[in-house]
Amino acid sequence: MEMSREIVLLQSEISDCARCPRLVEWRERTAREKVKRFADEEYWGRAVPSFGDPQARLLIIGLAPAAHGANRTGRMFTGDRSGEWLYRALHRAGFASQPRSIDRSDGLRLKDCYITAAIHCAPPANKPLREEIENCRSFLLREIELLSSVRVVMALGGIAFETAIRAFGLEGARRKFGHGVEYDLRGGRRLIASYHPSQQNTFTGRLTEGMLDAVMNRVCVIIDESEK
Repeated sequence: MEMSREIVLLQSEISDCARCPRLVEWRERTAREKVKRFADEEYWGRAVPSFGDPQARLLIIGLAPAAHGANRTGRMFTGDRSGEWLYRALHRAGFASQPRSIDRSDGLRLKDCYITAAIHCAPPANKPLREEIENCRSFLLREIELLSSVRVVMALGGIAFETAIRAFGLEGARRKFGHGVEYDLRGGRRLIASYHPSQQNTFTGRLTEGMLDAVMNRVCVIIDESEK
């Protein structure tokens, strides 16, 4: 799985981004003022690059790095409970080489899947401002151009869903977020939504592993149908 030069350069640019002063201050302060359970670890504390297979047919859009998850480990959905749910589901569906994502050196590889986010910096209270999402939008647009094999876009949560809608130019008609809803995108692609695997959703039962698996299974069906 060799990254194209353009994707490598883009991820480097993302990691060095400092467009949003509020987010820069928060991510760096969080990296200094660590929680007790990670007190001995060195935090990434920068914008978190995307991760995955450059030939992916599945593009996953999340919300943002978690303060003590990806902001600590430097890899999307790595080091927190949301990632535990997501990578287990990806592994069951055949997109991930292993069911756990612990840190950047754990050997995990994604196959046919690429993970990005609405914003690449951890936001206070997990709530990015609209202008911060807009500042990050250009990165997503460039990724969409570079990931020419994508057939399915999976949006995790309402903000990721709205971000995908805007990125693919579907703002004109009302598109309602809901678990499992689907919409056609330009270029023969398909958008499918899922509740975000946040603790707020998984602890309350709003999202179950069966529900997440059902969306993953539907993703596989769409990909298979796109090859016929």
